[in-house]
Amino acid sequence: MGSHKKMENLFVVGTDTGVGKTVLALLLMQFCFSRGFNPFYLKPVQTGCKDANDVDSDAKFIYRNVRQLKDREPADSIVYCFKNPKAPFFAARDEGKTIDLSVIEKAVIEKASSYSPLVIEGAGGVLVPVVGGVFVADLLELTRARPVIAARAGLGTINHTLLTIEALARRGLRPLGIVFIDAGEKDTPLEMIAENKLAVEEASGVRVAGVIGRIKDFSNPPQDCYLPLEKIFGKP
Repeated sequence: MGSHKKMENLFVVGTDTGVGKTVLALLLMQFCFSRGFNPFYLKPVQTGCKDANDVDSDAKFIYRNVRQLKDREPADSIVYCFKNPKAPFFAARDEGKTIDLSVIEKAVIEKASSYSPLVIEGAGGVLVPVVGGVFVADLLELTRARPVIAARAGLGTINHTLLTIEALARRGLRPLGIVFIDAGEKDTPLEMIAENKLAVEEASGVRVAGVIGRIKDFSNPPQDCYLPLEKIFGKP
């Protein structure tokens, strides 16, 4: 495994819950494999899920749709799993448990010794509590990974995205880029997407790399879904 190319670890952060973090993580995994890397998907805390093979498991979704992972075990990718669909702190508390950050850190170090990059996916938005006084944004420091932001394409995204960037900046973290995900029933009007992109870029100086629309076949997304990633990481 040591012969594979190296790339810094990536952390997919969302501007909110349900914005498309897992879809962005999937595209990053497929993109990294296509570039000759040996990536690993890691979900430090999964909530709202019985186990790693549950229908609501993000890891299961990734493993099902990445050809190279077909015969591997999704449980390897989840450090903590809690049944209730809540912020990690409360989902853990409901089961009488506390999340131990050193367990997450150990998993990251262990996986990073064999794989590159790690594609780490947060839970909800950046200020979702993980354990007393520690938020998802703080996991970025712990995992030493670079943030890539998944944001909605439509209404409300300017505020959510700028707040996310501000919370990261307070921790000295600068996103590699922002990807708008337009997965609603109706497509967001192009004019609104252009306005949202302009507003976010002008206020933050962080580039919106592009828009990903609805995807019918997640195991074989249209090639243009990878264009935003090419903007962030460069062409091969």
